[in-house]
Amino acid sequence: MTSLNDIVKYTNDLLNIDQFRDYCPNGLQVQGKAEIEHIVAGVTASKALIEKAIDIKADAMLVHHGYFWKGENPVISGMKYDRLKALIEAGISLIAYHLPLDAHPVYGNNAQLAERLGFKIEGGFAKNGNSDIAQFGQLSATLSANALSDKLEAVLDRKPFHIAGNNRKIQSVGWCTGAAQNYIEDAAALGLDAYITGEASEQTFHAANELGIHFFACGHHATERYGVQALGVHISEHFGLKYTFIDIDNPI
Repeated sequence: MTSLNDIVKYTNDLLNIDQFRDYCPNGLQVQGKAEIEHIVAGVTASKALIEKAIDIKADAMLVHHGYFWKGENPVISGMKYDRLKALIEAGISLIAYHLPLDAHPVYGNNAQLAERLGFKIEGGFAKNGNSDIAQFGQLSATLSANALSDKLEAVLDRKPFHIAGNNRKIQSVGWCTGAAQNYIEDAAALGLDAYITGEASEQTFHAANELGIHFFACGHHATERYGVQALGVHISEHFGLKYTFIDIDNPI
């Protein structure tokens, strides 16, 4: 077993959480057992993930999307009450990392997505504090938009939504997992052929066409499955913990 405090301190330092201006607290969000033997990782701290963690007798949950977001109602009732009650009664700690997990150069969502897609990372953009949230780089070979779309679908198991902002083949790409559609202007300013993220908004269609950049929305959940897995494996190996990744599928 390992101290919860030791795990949280190590991971906070690893992800350099103090460098970010985030929309939620990063690190420990709900305190459970003081000693951890089995840690579960998942994308979002939903009731379904909590129930599965309880079923396999986990001591802590590591997630990308936790609780206590800026602007949300602070009252603990309804869905929020049910989730917190289940965690507290089971003694399961909730540890969550949002932007720090997106941005980490090794265990981050963007770095892990690039590894799976075979992208060569050249740099970053869209700064938060001193850190780049998004990344850009090169494909291993120039592809048509249809070929890149097929590659994304094969890796992520989800057909991407594509807006053809130009008719060029694609060599240079920018990407940021999750709901990062608003970074499309930053990607276009870098002169990239395409920009990849998780979601699209109404205005994204017009932006892609007017900026002349290919846009691919590949799913918020689909693009953010990998960072928390990589981090969970690293933490479990570093501390000698039992580890389980639980994927609660989400088509969004």
